[in-house]
Amino acid sequence: MEFLASMEAALLPVVVTINKYLSDYILIALLVGTGLFFTIKTKFVQVRCFGEGMKQVFGNMKFKGGKQAAGMTSFQALATAIAAQVGTGNIVGASGAILVGGPGAIFWMWIIAFFGMATIYAEAILAQKTRVVKEDGTVLGGPVYYIRTAFKGAFGKFLAVFFAVASILALGFMGAMVQSNSIGESCNNAFGIPAWVVGVIVAAVSVAIFIGGAQRIASVTEKLVPIMAGLFLVGGLVILVCRAQYVPETIGLIFKYAFTPDALIGGGLGYALKTAISQGAKRGLFSNEAGMGSTPHAHAQAIVEDPHKQGVSAMIGVFVDTFVVLTMTALVVITCLYTGNGALAGLQGDAYIAATSGATAVVSKATAMQMAAGSVFGTGFGSAFVAVCLLFFAFSTIISWNLFGKINVEYLFGKKGVLVYSIIAVVFIFLGSCLSNDLVWELTDMFNQLMVIPNVLAMWALAKMVKGRMEQ
Repeated sequence: MEFLASMEAALLPVVVTINKYLSDYILIALLVGTGLFFTIKTKFVQVRCFGEGMKQVFGNMKFKGGKQAAGMTSFQALATAIAAQVGTGNIVGASGAILVGGPGAIFWMWIIAFFGMATIYAEAILAQKTRVVKEDGTVLGGPVYYIRTAFKGAFGKFLAVFFAVASILALGFMGAMVQSNSIGESCNNAFGIPAWVVGVIVAAVSVAIFIGGAQRIASVTEKLVPIMAGLFLVGGLVILVCRAQYVPETIGLIFKYAFTPDALIGGGLGYALKTAISQGAKRGLFSNEAGMGSTPHAHAQAIVEDPHKQGVSAMIGVFVDTFVVLTMTALVVITCLYTGNGALAGLQGDAYIAATSGATAVVSKATAMQMAAGSVFGTGFGSAFVAVCLLFFAFSTIISWNLFGKINVEYLFGKKGVLVYSIIAVVFIFLGSCLSNDLVWELTDMFNQLMVIPNVLAMWALAKMVKGRMEQ
């Protein structure tokens, strides 16, 4: 444990510095720029085809899609993508964005997500059009395949390898650590179970699912996603009904602090606004993953007659993740903690910073949602409710991200590398429950953000392959 502590102390400041430049400058430019570009190119596909996407998703929703000869049904692919999207980012990540950037960070998450719906539409189209179907029916697809299509020769190979390595680290290893870390901490807070014990259990269950491959993951996610989302939304609605008198104020705080965050978190307006926007961009990426290049691995697996259909389904994944699930978290946290008799109500500047940062923080990103739910349900039941929801969310992300990492391992090393990858991934799931929350999150943010760069470069290069339905 002393070795782990010293390693954390040495790594944390380095990773924080890298992330500062990535999220404050590069990430915002790439995500917003790419989203704007594809929104214009597809003539606002996220608006025009929203109804079509809803019909495509909910008209084909099945809890048992059956075993496919190859690939997945459209809904199974979307469920696998949503399982990856709806994870700790929707609870812990959203809470952290609010605490650091103020309630206004949620507004910027919405903006990122709106344009991100066009981005993910493009990702799904490219994944469908560049995927490879092997002789045995195995479907291989994702950013590495459209990166190689976009860029030939040594440069394309370098970008593809860079993306593959970053995604294996970000999703299969570091990402798994974030999820198990959050599961362990929330279960420890709610039930008193040691985090490492939770890590062992999660790792053991993960092994059973990993062994079954893509088909078993699809079977699990198509059942798990609707149940976990429904449970969380029902609980959130009950909380909002109980705090209904504060909901209008909550909406007002989101829009007020979107443009004047300095009134809450202190510092000059420029610094505060940059903080709010960067938190929205960083946590928005971690939540809905549009532009990151993770979910195209799932959308490539979908057996559909028209790539456009999977594209509009992918858009609904971002909508559900951000505008439904993440927004529910935001409304609950802000309504319970920032209004009325909430723990952060009325605090500003130094007082606010003291209450939301450091070892003596009154509220942390790991405990904010549990405190909010506890203020209505009671401490015991509130903590348990959030812990159970987080267990579902984070576990579904672990199994989906493992599949995405596996696809990239096969690209780099062939099937012979899968066993070694799976063993290392399970070890990282356990380690995540033992390491500090801050380092785990910073490492994941860094590799997530590095994935964006080669992914969006290829998307821009292949823009002619992405067409809105009206152009086809």
